[in-house]
Amino acid sequence: MTKRKSKGAYMISAVAEMYSIHPQTLRLYEREGLLKPSRTEGNTRLYTDEDLQRLEFILSLARDLGVNISGIAIILQMRERMEEMQRQIQDFVKYIQEEVFSRATAAADPSRGAIVPVRRPLVTPTSPPKRK
Repeated sequence: MTKRKSKGAYMISAVAEMYSIHPQTLRLYEREGLLKPSRTEGNTRLYTDEDLQRLEFILSLARDLGVNISGIAIILQMRERMEEMQRQIQDFVKYIQEEVFSRATAAADPSRGAIVPVRRPLVTPTSPPKRK
């Protein structure tokens, strides 16, 4: 596969030539929902750098691993779900960090602002100091 050097949008013929595939293959990928190139006012497909990255992933699945179109669609959906879950986890961790920080700074006693109650150790009475 050819590496891209510049940013921009590429027409279907240029993309097909760059990746040594037939333009009909790109149209098929679009029809199956694997690629979603933008369109000009004249309805010409334009592939962005992100589209080309996705195409490279699709081609590696198809060429290197022998995955069919249905399998590629499932893999792409799972990948998108995993990325969304990762974003949600990062957002949740950030929220928890901010909440803990705000509670700790708001309370005079940091343990009072804890999300999970902090138990103080039991104080056992000590015997009076021994006299000599």
